[in-house]
Amino acid sequence: MARAATTSDPFNAIAEPRRRQILIYLAREERQVGEIVTAIGLDQPSVSKHLGVLRKVNLVRVRRNGRHRLYRTNAEAIRPLHEWTETFERYWQHQLSRVKERAEALAQRAQPPHDRARN
Repeated sequence: MARAATTSDPFNAIAEPRRRQILIYLAREERQVGEIVTAIGLDQPSVSKHLGVLRKVNLVRVRRNGRHRLYRTNAEAIRPLHEWTETFERYWQHQLSRVKERAEALAQRAQPPHDRARN
């Protein structure tokens, strides 16, 4: 089965680590392309290409301010991604709780009997 185009689906768009890095950077505040270039360490054409992909799937918005374009993360469009990942967050929380319980039980058994009585 062929993979969907990067610009057709937010999940495919964020599969690229640099795009996720850009989204995180833009989550704090609006930024110009030059600021993103400096912060991320990519050249301007690459940043512009990534921003274009993110705009096509509506994960980034752009606003003109005179001659400048200011980009920001579209938090509302990220909501479905967040909701989908919450499913796995609950799974991992459960798994981590089980690991913690096992570790505590092993630590309890490893204590000498006279120390266990105090706990």
